Amino acid sequence: MSDGRKPISGALISVFHKDGLEPIVRELHRLSVTIYSTGGTQDFIEGLGIPVVPVEELTGYPSILGGRVKTLHPKVFGGILARREHAGDRGQLEQYAIPTIDLVVVDLYPFEATVATGGTPIEKIDIGGISLIRAGAKNHADVVIVGSQDQYPDLLGILTTQDGRSDLAQRRELARKAFGVTAHYDRAINAWFTDRTTT
Repeated sequence: MSDGRKPISGALISVFHKDGLEPIVRELHRLSVTIYSTGGTQDFIEGLGIPVVPVEELTGYPSILGGRVKTLHPKVFGGILARREHAGDRGQLEQYAIPTIDLVVVDLYPFEATVATGGTPIEKIDIGGISLIRAGAKNHADVVIVGSQDQYPDLLGILTTQDGRSDLAQRRELARKAFGVTAHYDRAINAWFTDRTTT
């Protein structure tokens, strides 16, 4: 029986914290993976001397509304959510020139840390990041999703010992962890709103 191993040809990386990212980027480069990125993450990757495709080059749109909208585009989410074994999905990827994105590495804006320091957290409610995590986790049949720095060791193991070819059990476990990240994040936001409406 096949273990569902799949290679990574395209990766989207968009993270707030860059700690621990360098070895992942270097491994992806070694494996000739096309890397797409945004803003500060793009600058970080370019600073390592590694080629990266700006997301705005993929989408044809710049980051707008003060960075509130960067990745929310069909060329990004189509590349993540397309079912690789589905002829209709493959046809639409070709029709609209959408590359497949087989790995998503995202962390979320630090909402809880902002609340803890007394800051105003509204702009730290992540929209694009949490949508990317959910999309990657939903399509774990084809996509590796890394939703926080805690999962970097899992990904590095796949890249270094399996040449980036993840199996279905690994992708499913990473999806489980990713939904745990989004659930915790939404609970924290809900608690903040609840405190403001009850005090």
